Amino acid sequence: MAQVLEFKLPDLGEGLTEAEIVRWLVAVGDVVAIDQPVVEVETAKAMVEVPCPYGGVVTARFGEEGTELPVGAPLLTVAVGAMESNGSAGASGSSDSSGSAGESSGNVLVGYGTGAPAARRRRIRPAAPTAAAPVTAPAAASAPAPVQAPVEAPVEAPVPVGDVTQGGPVPVISPLVRRLAREHGLDLRRLTGSGPDGLILRADVEHAMRAADTTAAPEPAVAATAAASGTRGERVPLRGIRGVVADKLSRSRREIPDATCWVDADATELMAARASMNAAGGPKISLLALLARICTAALARHPELNSTVDMEAREIVRLPEVHLGFAAQTERGLVVPVVRDAHSRSAESLTAEFGRLTDAARDGTLTPADLTGGTFTLNNYGVFGVDGSTPIINHPEAAMLGVGRIVPKPWVHQGELAVRQVVQLSLTFDHRVCDGGTAGGFLRYVADCVEHPAVLLRSL
Repeated sequence: MAQVLEFKLPDLGEGLTEAEIVRWLVAVGDVVAIDQPVVEVETAKAMVEVPCPYGGVVTARFGEEGTELPVGAPLLTVAVGAMESNGSAGASGSSDSSGSAGESSGNVLVGYGTGAPAARRRRIRPAAPTAAAPVTAPAAASAPAPVQAPVEAPVEAPVPVGDVTQGGPVPVISPLVRRLAREHGLDLRRLTGSGPDGLILRADVEHAMRAADTTAAPEPAVAATAAASGTRGERVPLRGIRGVVADKLSRSRREIPDATCWVDADATELMAARASMNAAGGPKISLLALLARICTAALARHPELNSTVDMEAREIVRLPEVHLGFAAQTERGLVVPVVRDAHSRSAESLTAEFGRLTDAARDGTLTPADLTGGTFTLNNYGVFGVDGSTPIINHPEAAMLGVGRIVPKPWVHQGELAVRQVVQLSLTFDHRVCDGGTAGGFLRYVADCVEHPAVLLRSL
């Protein structure tokens, strides 16, 4: 006899307390194997697949795509042992999913995979309609109503929103495009994609949004809400990554008494050194990697800036390793991936890791571990074409080095006016961990290494 087990959204770790359902990977009636991914969710930090620790038949799903669930809320229910009682399905199902009732791998850590390989998904179709009551999920007061198999007909998979329609597949790949369409009430079936083979791109959805804005009047309820609050205009919920960024930056401003100092530096020799390194053959070295090497050397001289403040214990905690965060702009917003043990990496290793994390950020495949645990941040805002900034510190870190664009400017070089490659460097630091002398010493050392790369060689 089948036993129904409820699988809840597991603890995501890294301080994450909720996730949004992006795409269901199984339907009601599907046979799932132990550790098979069953749903793709988007947290405030990453897009990840959630594996189910039970093997059996999916009897109910909780929440449609686009629904946000808290950790601990039911995701789905699985009838364990149902395959043995259903002839052909039990004979052809994966051996991983035919264990005893209650068997579980325990591997439910989001974003890090599980121990067993994913099995093929199957859908059970009873030989004839039956009047027996279907297996349903236990009641949950705070959970959305589950999607259950019908009683009077064979179990069919519901149509996933934004993926497949009754008229055929909708050419959408990106979960971000689907989510954008959902949030603005757009029917993807009515859009014509401009991508290869009619693929619907984000630009297509945004074009449809603009067209809708010019033709649709605001709903009375929305207008009434805006009038009641005294504010008109579009309301954008602070949720997902934008909400986490808002909370974190607000906390940083509340708790950290920050200060900023800056200096202009002649980066001509650094650029020439990089060109010489890359001309020698082998893997190319990025400018960001060279700046990271300079940062880690400066932090070795000024460890006060690689620290955090424990106000409850009234202690400054100086950290032995440098886990270097760097700002990366993506479709989901600004994220800060972290290069682990940057202090022990070569310029070549740093280049490779920066490239890997940047690609993962753009693809939306960063894990929570890739986005947490930083001890110092390197912010290259020069890629946006700006010279300077006074950024907010990435709490609970103690400092951030900002790098502006490198551009030709008039500069006094060896007593004569010349055109040199000039960059503005800025350091925002927590004034609790050090005074201006330490911050100035750190920034001056960075500038000296930028102007004279041989200074860095002496410190290695």
